[in-house]
Amino acid sequence: MTKSKLLYLALALSLSLGGCQQQPQQTTTSGTQQAEAKVYYPGKGDNWEKKQPEDLGMDAALLQEAVAWAKQQETKQMPKDFSTQEDIFGKMLGSIPSDRASTNGIILKNGYIVAEWGETERVDPTYSVAKSVLSTILGITIDRGLIKDIKDPVANYVQDGGYDSEQNRKVTWEHHVRQTSEWEGELWGKKHDFVGKEEYGRGERKPRELQEPGTFYEYNDVRINRFALSLLRLWKKPIPEVFKDEVMDPIDASNTWKYVPYHNSYVEIDGKRMPSVSGGTRWGGGLWISTRDEARFGYLFLRDGRWKDKQIVSEEWVKEATTARGPVGPDYGYLWWLNTEGKAWPSAPTTSYAALGAGQNTIWVDPEHDIVIVWRWHDGNPDELIKRVLAAVKE
Repeated sequence: MTKSKLLYLALALSLSLGGCQQQPQQTTTSGTQQAEAKVYYPGKGDNWEKKQPEDLGMDAALLQEAVAWAKQQETKQMPKDFSTQEDIFGKMLGSIPSDRASTNGIILKNGYIVAEWGETERVDPTYSVAKSVLSTILGITIDRGLIKDIKDPVANYVQDGGYDSEQNRKVTWEHHVRQTSEWEGELWGKKHDFVGKEEYGRGERKPRELQEPGTFYEYNDVRINRFALSLLRLWKKPIPEVFKDEVMDPIDASNTWKYVPYHNSYVEIDGKRMPSVSGGTRWGGGLWISTRDEARFGYLFLRDGRWKDKQIVSEEWVKEATTARGPVGPDYGYLWWLNTEGKAWPSAPTTSYAALGAGQNTIWVDPEHDIVIVWRWHDGNPDELIKRVLAAVKE
């Protein structure tokens, strides 16, 4: 087995379980408009232009071969009826659909659809891809000035008891999105330690001593769920509503997606009962979304957080979240998987990155080639598809 395949399997396991005065304002605005005119953005709903691969510098036959290969890679991790959900992840806290789509995907080049297969409009759970969504909400939170600095302790902003202990008061926002928080406690009936097969399924872990926040990486949904609750405390508005208002509506996404809370993940804020969401579908719930809407989200990042004439999330945040790996742990940004060492996807540019979830659910972004690939419910190494798609890009 190759080193890249071993790396991918390990990764998949962790997932399963100002300007001056020289120029008049009119000239500046005109230049901006001309630059924007060269960038294609899809319209609302199905108003998304398709182009022949050869019109965008791609070999149509090679691209078709890549798609044909992808169609044969149906996931074996979980059956269509999700009947192994509790065996894999442990006792459920939220709902799960009765079935799901088969493997499907979409490939964008320069924003245009050059390939599409399967039920890409089907709304399905996307598991830990939701973590990259929560990361984006944090970026917007910082952009809005609700948080001064990502290195600030969360306890400076959230006083609900969750950060009162000596261990937890050191946890920063950055620790949360690096998965190095080492937050200690219980949330929605799940403990931070993942000890016990009934509660955590195949993802159960052996007891260990907690480390200093920021010094130890652990992929941990309880801690990400605590992070999501902290964001809710700041916004005082359900995160699904924040995501809709700040991201999905501005990028003309559909209205079919939904962010489903657990049955017991509700809190009272300013006298109102509000749902707190999770960083995945490990215990049910989570972000349920179509492949097409995921492609829009990926394309937003490919365009450095900008959609048409609006900066949805700052370019600075997009760069930090998707290029700067943490001091400990794997090649990981702010809840985005990176390729800075060229190990995750050896065939891909080191500037590429992805949102990944069990299933496997993949949103891969390649700024160098202006490509986004969304590939869902597959059992193949993403690098094998990436290699085939990039082979179709003519020099």
